[in-house]
Amino acid sequence: MRSEKDNFVIIPKFDGDYEHWSMLMENMIRPKEWWHLIETDYVEPTRGEVLNGAQRQALADLKLTDLKVKNYLFQAIDKSILKTIIQKNTSKQLWDSLKIKYQGSERVQREQLQRLRRDFEILEMKENETITEYFSKVLLVATEMRNMGEDMQDNKIVDKILRTLSEKFTYVVCSIEESKDISSLSVDSLQSSLRCHEQKINRHQTKGSTSEEHVLKISSEEGRFSETQGIGRGAFRGRGRGRGRVGNL
Repeated sequence: MRSEKDNFVIIPKFDGDYEHWSMLMENMIRPKEWWHLIETDYVEPTRGEVLNGAQRQALADLKLTDLKVKNYLFQAIDKSILKTIIQKNTSKQLWDSLKIKYQGSERVQREQLQRLRRDFEILEMKENETITEYFSKVLLVATEMRNMGEDMQDNKIVDKILRTLSEKFTYVVCSIEESKDISSLSVDSLQSSLRCHEQKINRHQTKGSTSEEHVLKISSEEGRFSETQGIGRGAFRGRGRGRGRVGNL
């Protein structure tokens, strides 16, 4: 028998960030097998249409489930926002109204995606940025692009980051490109490797040594990154770094 605690659900509050909120709500509603009511509205019988007993029961069940979904949405949306939504007879109407209001129409979304693509293309790591800071900046834009429907695979993000790191990472980038199959390198693995390299650079800088020879020595000491991450050697040898931006995103 389920306890009252088992039935307790924390409803994500809508704070204006539709992409984040909708992801949380979808993750909460889908396991209950109610998401179909957000994707497709139930259909009321036309005037004069006669339903048999099974059809009437099925429609009644759909309406009851829709009320449960609407209850979640009402709890998630602030009263001041809810008052501005006209179409809210069903959960789909309510959801779609909120989506258009805060995410925009298809035309607006296309314009937003174009802006995000431009933002992604011009990203470059600043000299005073840390690896963590730069990865966070790139991944924020990449995630927004994914939420807008862009096909943003890990290899595109990895390639973008490798091409736009600051100059002090030139040697380690060459080492990674020569020793790893970039197409199978995950963003997390790349970040881990670069943070390790960054820490070693910082230790040498603390000791007063910042020459390129020492940076190159650090890259060599790391075994050219192939042994620590367990990723096979690929076909990217001798590719060279390049500072060009990714133009196909």
